[in-house]
Amino acid sequence: MFRPKVPVMPQPTGLIIPPAVVEPTAVIQQPTSAPVAAPVAPAPASARPTVQLTPGAVVALVGGGTAVVLVVGAVLVSMLLAVAITGASVAICALVIRSLINTEAKRY
Repeated sequence: MFRPKVPVMPQPTGLIIPPAVVEPTAVIQQPTSAPVAAPVAPAPASARPTVQLTPGAVVALVGGGTAVVLVVGAVLVSMLLAVAITGASVAICALVIRSLINTEAKRY
């Protein structure tokens, strides 16, 4: 009951991919001749369009980034304030409860 049982798998499961056959190839060297100057062709144009920022776009990006920083800062400051106010109120409640318990104990 407490001895582990190792499962026996007679046949592998799943896909079995045969190994790729690599055939050696012969490298044949051509006799070198004097290099011929090829005509210089212009470089092919890039397939991706280039992004050009105008001064208005730069101002918009800076303004958007500033707005995001201000909003995130306001959220973080408000969360910090909420935690501080909660901590202060819990501390005041603890002092009041402690005071009530002490006055009850001194009365008897």
